Amino acid sequence: MLLKLNVVAAAVVALSAGFASAQAVVTIAHVGPTSGAIAHLGKDNENGAKMAVEELNAAGVTIGGNKVTLKLMTEDDAADPKQGTAVAQKLADAKVAGVIGHLNSGTTIPASRIYSDAGIPQVSPSATNPKYTRQGFKTAFRMVADDVHLGSTLGKYAVNTLKGKAIAVIDDRTAYGQGVAQEFTKAVEAAGGTVVAKEFTTDKATDFNSILTTIKGKKADVVFFGGMDAVAGPMLRQMKSLGINAKFMGGDGICSTELIKLGGDAIADNQVYCAEAGGVEGKEEADMAAFKAKFKAKFGTDVQVYAPYVYDGVKVMVAAMVKAGSSDPAKYLPILAGTKDYKGVTGNITFDEKGDIKNGALTLQTVRGGKLTKLAVIR
Repeated sequence: MLLKLNVVAAAVVALSAGFASAQAVVTIAHVGPTSGAIAHLGKDNENGAKMAVEELNAAGVTIGGNKVTLKLMTEDDAADPKQGTAVAQKLADAKVAGVIGHLNSGTTIPASRIYSDAGIPQVSPSATNPKYTRQGFKTAFRMVADDVHLGSTLGKYAVNTLKGKAIAVIDDRTAYGQGVAQEFTKAVEAAGGTVVAKEFTTDKATDFNSILTTIKGKKADVVFFGGMDAVAGPMLRQMKSLGINAKFMGGDGICSTELIKLGGDAIADNQVYCAEAGGVEGKEEADMAAFKAKFKAKFGTDVQVYAPYVYDGVKVMVAAMVKAGSSDPAKYLPILAGTKDYKGVTGNITFDEKGDIKNGALTLQTVRGGKLTKLAVIR
């Protein structure tokens, strides 16, 4: 009997140890397109999350008096809204502590309702469509400026600085592409500019000769594209083959090192202008440069666009858990919402009442000598 009791006691201890161990693991998910045409952007973001989690675990994280291990759960939404919602439901069912993602507005927005219903905090590092944080969901947060700021800045720049007289607008029919193109168009017209053509394509298209021929006939001197680098690169090549010498503009979706590879010799110096929905200046530039150097040493590749915002998103989320003394979303969510003056590699992070970044920056860039060159940081 004594032996049997000892066996039972040992089993209870083992179960308790297993439960304690399970409780000491906090799972944070990252979602982005790690397959498909913009997989390079999704992988860039995923690497930013991996770096943050590895650093936090190495430094040691204590929540509510208990040392915890952070676990990163990575999922691929392929930049597809249906796959994005399926992944969101999977993460809700898994009861992850929080989600960093998605990358695209088209996947972020439909997924946000699922996370809201589940009470899971969601921090998007890169979705810029204003609708994301205007649905009233208390779980939605954004690390960068939105399309209103981005599109309007580019629109004014096209008219006032580039002196565009005949401006053509193309979008890829996604939530992101349409959103930024609409804001750009509004700003051009408000600045007294003329939009001579409004065309559209898809985020998977490869042939643009028809719409570009129309634009050439309108004698456009500026072409704006609302979409991603995977489409913009081939579009620039076809513009060159058709003899279209217009300036080419776009939002953060084209503001990547991959665009330069895809566009190749079709990109002349000072032809492409884009705006990254984020940016640092002054002494913060040294922190960002150090991050990029560390990132390249670790992954063997340059930062594309938003890895630093993912990195900061993970750290802001974990900081809220530590401050709340709990990784329970219901307990740390109010702390996350109240984030104020968090010093990240992307600058000072404070969320407003909608979950948007306060005083969000934009970095205007052009391509010179085969490299992205910063023109200005605008707030």
